[in-house]
Amino acid sequence: MGYSEGGRAVADEDKNYWAKARAKNAGPPDRASRFDAVGETLAIARKRNRPVKSDGAGCPILVEGIRDRKVLRNLGYSGQIELVNRGWSQGRLCAWLYETYGTRNSVDGGSAMYLLMDWDRTGGRLQRDLSRRLESFDILIDAQLRKRLSRFLTPETSTVEGLRGFITELKMRMQSYDPIEEE
Repeated sequence: MGYSEGGRAVADEDKNYWAKARAKNAGPPDRASRFDAVGETLAIARKRNRPVKSDGAGCPILVEGIRDRKVLRNLGYSGQIELVNRGWSQGRLCAWLYETYGTRNSVDGGSAMYLLMDWDRTGGRLQRDLSRRLESFDILIDAQLRKRLSRFLTPETSTVEGLRGFITELKMRMQSYDPIEEE
């Protein structure tokens, strides 16, 4: 037994529970481990985004703007990448996404789409608002891509567009999880 907390004994392994939980949530501290995790996450999303005829699931990714789409294309994404900023209201966009992609992915039964907004304050607000609207249509969305990028890349960048400075390194790390031939 360790120490007493509020009249109850606390086991030695529970002493640093808060520190372990915080470290787990913060992710690995070294850059190489963080970029490996990002590479794996991006590779999984790239594989699901790939068109069905190319052995993918055809799962679209919803991003904020043209530059975000360009960065994903440079990372080897070949499937549908839809834009939030197209001059439509959020309600109209969500209705169009529902009509176009449905509530579930018809190939793998998973989420109908990825929602990848920047991980800054504005992107967080947009992510939350779009998530609510899409979920009101019963559309299953995958927000894990944004969550993991935010968790592991916050020191380097807070935007999808900011990934452009790391394209070479990320593509190299993605190759081990989702090998593709370079053009």
